[in-house]
Amino acid sequence: MPNKKNYYLRTKVKMYSENKICKLFGIQYPVVQGGMVWVSGWRLASAVSNAGGIGLLGAGSMYPDVLREHIIKCKKATDNPFGVNLPLLYPNIEEHIQSIIELRVPIVFTSAGSPAKWTETLKKEGIKVAHVVSSVKFALKAQKAGVDAVVAEGFEAGGHNGSEETTTFCLVPEVKKNIEIPLLAAGGIATGRQMLAAMVLGADGVQIGTRFVATEEASAHDNFKNAILNANEGDTLLTLKEIGSVRLMKNKFFNQIQTAYSDHINKDDLTALVGRGRAKKGMFEGDMDEGMLEIGQCAASINNIKPVKEVITDLMKEYEEAKKSFIF
Repeated sequence: MPNKKNYYLRTKVKMYSENKICKLFGIQYPVVQGGMVWVSGWRLASAVSNAGGIGLLGAGSMYPDVLREHIIKCKKATDNPFGVNLPLLYPNIEEHIQSIIELRVPIVFTSAGSPAKWTETLKKEGIKVAHVVSSVKFALKAQKAGVDAVVAEGFEAGGHNGSEETTTFCLVPEVKKNIEIPLLAAGGIATGRQMLAAMVLGADGVQIGTRFVATEEASAHDNFKNAILNANEGDTLLTLKEIGSVRLMKNKFFNQIQTAYSDHINKDDLTALVGRGRAKKGMFEGDMDEGMLEIGQCAASINNIKPVKEVITDLMKEYEEAKKSFIF
C-alpha cells in the first residue's frame, strides 16, 4: 500500500514546480523574502532559501566588502538559489555588480532606479533579474528592459515606496493585464490567506518583508522586533515624499518629522533633519526613539517571533487550507 503522506508531499512539490516563479528561479515555493536594509543578512537569506523560497541579501545597507562577505557566507549556508536586492540609486552599485558576477550570485532583484542600465549586463552572465515597481508604467519599462519578472509593490509595504499610494490589491491586477512576464505581489502580505488573495488577483507568487523581520534569523535588533509585536493598526505611515517616500513606524523621530511639516519645512532642511544612518540607528542598533523604523502595515498582525522555517511552513499550510475553503 503506497505511503499517503509521501504521495501528498510529492504531489505538492510537483504542483508548485509548475508555478511560473518556481520554474523561473528553481525553487520549491513561490515566496521571496524582501531584501530589507539592516535586516537581510546571510543568516536570514540562507534560512529562507533552505526553507524553499528565495532569500535576498539587502545590499542597500552594505559596503562592497560587506556584501562580498555576506554572499560568501550565504553560499556556504545554502545549496539552494538565493539573490541580492540591489537598490539602484544607492552608492557602490558598480562594485556590487562586480561582486555579484564574480561570486556567481544566481538572482538579483533591482529597485529604486531604472532597470535598463544593468539588466542586460546581469543577464549576459546567466543571472535572473526581477525589478520592483509601484505602477503599471514602471512595470512596462521593466519588461522592456528585459527583466525576467516584476514585483508589483503596493504602498502598504515598509521602507521606500511608491509615492502614488496605490494599494497592492489595486496594483497587482492592473500590472497583470499589461505584462507578459511572471509577476510577484508585495506589500501587506504576511499570511497564507493574503498570499492566496494576491494570486487570485493575478500574481504568480509573493514577496514578503515585514513577516521575515520578526524571525530569529533576521539581523534586526531585538528592540525593533519587539516593537513590531507591539504595533497596532495605524502605527505606520508613508512620509518623506519630498526626499524619497518611506513607510515608518511612529516614534519620537517620526513625530519630529510631523512637527517639521507643520512648520512648513523645505526640502533641504528636511534632508538635514533626516541626516545619515537613521535606519541603522533604529532597525540595527535598536534606538526606538531617534531611529527610522521602516516597516509595513501588516506589522499590526504579527504577534510572535519564529524561525524562518516555521514561518514558511505556516504560510504554505494556511495558503493550501484557504484554497480548499473557497470555491472559485
